[in-house]
Amino acid sequence: MADEVTKAHSAREGGDTIFGKIIRKEIPADIIYEDDQCLAFRDINPQAPVHFLVIPKKPIPQLSKAEDGDEQLLGHLMVVARKCAKQQGIADSGFRMVVNDGRHGAQSVYHVHLHIFGGRKMSWPPG
Repeated sequence: MADEVTKAHSAREGGDTIFGKIIRKEIPADIIYEDDQCLAFRDINPQAPVHFLVIPKKPIPQLSKAEDGDEQLLGHLMVVARKCAKQQGIADSGFRMVVNDGRHGAQSVYHVHLHIFGGRKMSWPPG
């Protein structure tokens, strides 16, 4: 995970991201859910037995830069995360949802994304 923190300190907002390329199907991803508003796929560097991301198709760089008009979309991401957690078999035992925001929040890709972790007991504090 320290590698993600290092990446976050050098990441910058602006331009195309890996998530934009995944949305456009320019690079492959193990997609577990897709609708007209969002996409969910397995993380390529999982930090738990189950680790997937939920991203909006609308490019919102950071949660802190979302607009009031994004409220319904952001709520939709959480509902999709719940549905995917059930589909992936982690809803009954519990899971963790994380949104990194900005450099100090360890955001390494400037496109809003929810990390969902499950399949093991989580510890506290998280980081």
